[in-house]
Amino acid sequence: MTTPTTTAACPALDGLDARTAPATHVTSQGAAWLASASAHPRSTLAAWEARPSSPAVLPCGTAFDVVNVPLVLGRRMLDLLWEQGPGSGPAAVHRGRMLLFAAPGTAQRLPALLAWEEWGPAAPAPLCHGHGDAVTVPPLAAGPGPSRWLVAPDTRLPWLPGPDSLLWAFLHAARGPVSIFPLADQDANVYDVSKRR
Repeated sequence: MTTPTTTAACPALDGLDARTAPATHVTSQGAAWLASASAHPRSTLAAWEARPSSPAVLPCGTAFDVVNVPLVLGRRMLDLLWEQGPGSGPAAVHRGRMLLFAAPGTAQRLPALLAWEEWGPAAPAPLCHGHGDAVTVPPLAAGPGPSRWLVAPDTRLPWLPGPDSLLWAFLHAARGPVSIFPLADQDANVYDVSKRR
């Protein structure tokens, strides 16, 4: 098993907005890993070689699961995973949503873990795609558009976060900063003192 890459290897995570962050390029080993999710890896790779700027639909549950969250929430999760956690696996933007690639089995386990937590209505529950589901993955070639890799697959066996890491990141991202004022005082000036030492 390989370890996650560092944030230095992920220029898309250097304080950029996920909506405008530059795409990263999938390596040939990363493409082989993605294709391994397909029932016909060789034909999937051949189709990508013929059209590297086209997205593809891949099944989940064998090579990876996908946790699908709103873009802003996903960006917060990625920041937390890289700044305070173990890092992330591949991550993509697709039509205004963040796709976080996770270890197989995460799609089944994460909703059960969330059911035990009191995370409140601050964010919608993530959509978890696992065995029996399929997702559209961005093109292999880096380029602008509604579908692109923020952290592209770059090895044949990328490190993938499991349900525990994604639960932690989701809960912290969903809860966000807590206001010290009651709802009646929403127009009051609020100063963030959480970073004082």
